[in-house]
Amino acid sequence: MPPEVEDAITTMATVNSEFYLWMSIGLMMLIHAGFLAYEMGASRSKNVLATAMKNLLALATIIASFYFVGWFLYNAMPSGFIEFSDAAKAALPWSDNMGPNVQDSVTGINWGAFALFAATTGSIMSGAVLERIRTSGFLILTVLVGSVLWIIGAAWGWHGAGWMLTQLGFHDVGAAGCVHMIAGFATLGVLINLGPRIGRFLPDGTPVTIRPHNLPLTMLGLMLIFTGFFGFLMGCVLYGAGGYSTIYASPTTLSAFAFSTLMGLGGGIIGAYLTSRGEPFWTISGGLCGVIGVAAGMDLYHPALAFVIALGAGAIAPYIGRLLEKFKIDDVVGAVSVHGGIGLYSLLMSGIFLHGYPNTGGNPSISFWGQAVGALVFVALGFIPAYLVSLGLKKAKLLRIPKEVEEQGLDLTEVPATPYPEGVPVTVMRTNGHVLVTAGEEVK
Repeated sequence: MPPEVEDAITTMATVNSEFYLWMSIGLMMLIHAGFLAYEMGASRSKNVLATAMKNLLALATIIASFYFVGWFLYNAMPSGFIEFSDAAKAALPWSDNMGPNVQDSVTGINWGAFALFAATTGSIMSGAVLERIRTSGFLILTVLVGSVLWIIGAAWGWHGAGWMLTQLGFHDVGAAGCVHMIAGFATLGVLINLGPRIGRFLPDGTPVTIRPHNLPLTMLGLMLIFTGFFGFLMGCVLYGAGGYSTIYASPTTLSAFAFSTLMGLGGGIIGAYLTSRGEPFWTISGGLCGVIGVAAGMDLYHPALAFVIALGAGAIAPYIGRLLEKFKIDDVVGAVSVHGGIGLYSLLMSGIFLHGYPNTGGNPSISFWGQAVGALVFVALGFIPAYLVSLGLKKAKLLRIPKEVEEQGLDLTEVPATPYPEGVPVTVMRTNGHVLVTAGEEVK
């Protein structure tokens, strides 16, 4: 082959690879449009704009902090500890690679894809803590999760040289553990210290359902998240001259990901519909459960198996939500159930159904033991730091808004605008014969 033809092919492969990641970034932005709509709909009308502003600030602060901290941690910590390797030095914010450099056309879009992964972890926590967290405390916690905790987990269990892969044969190709599970268990740690919304539980512990003020908007938000998930999963696949490979450099195809993603979506919705008895919020959340439920092994599952695993994921999520209510955990959007609980389920199911499957590069084979140990590492990595930091914020009175502000609504105190100037939608809460009607303040 003539040299000029080889050069042209190499150039085209590079362009295609860069454009592939560029498009994944664009699609992942739909996840954040979805979270914005999802959480605005899930909040009460008196907190709609404050919820939206919190989402925008989370996206902005995580992108910035991930540039200065997160990308370095991913490249410096695959062994378990910080090492100043060449890759780590190139990821420092003052490196030539971390700016406009015609000799390096790929670092920025690699960083961009990971920055959107990072922002997803912050958005997972954002919905759970709605209507009672201080913006300042929330931003501290979202930077902790989005630019420190999850990316350390990714360096350990998602990086091609991560110690969990090289020592345990760990497999989490769709980031069920390092993104969803770490964010979910970090959220649990925060919720324990934050406490439930006023009126969420009666004095005897009976849960009160606080209805979303706009359930259709919440459902539309989840549909946008489903769409953005295809960009998320594009970022879990590497594309180069040799074709497609997983984040672990093992061969794969987009076809495998398409089968598992769509069968997971369908199975999760059906499973949640059956066990929630058709409750709309849990039914559509089941789609997210289904995709997360198959994410760890989605490159290797047969579509029929993916459907069955997703069916189970969707089916158990409402039960996890009810279990949390028994401990007076007020998770507005079910983030702990959907992301933490189903992320754990995903890792364990991959350990069962992929046990003995060989890894590439001489790494240990996939095993249930390796997946279970990896899951425990991610539980601790998410929960412990988030619990301790939120406890410190609580003691410093930086975690929760004052009672009077919560009762009146955050929009009145934090946002110089009105979401519904022509009328305030009414939210109804029901519990054991009691009806609470809320617009700005709850009255029996």
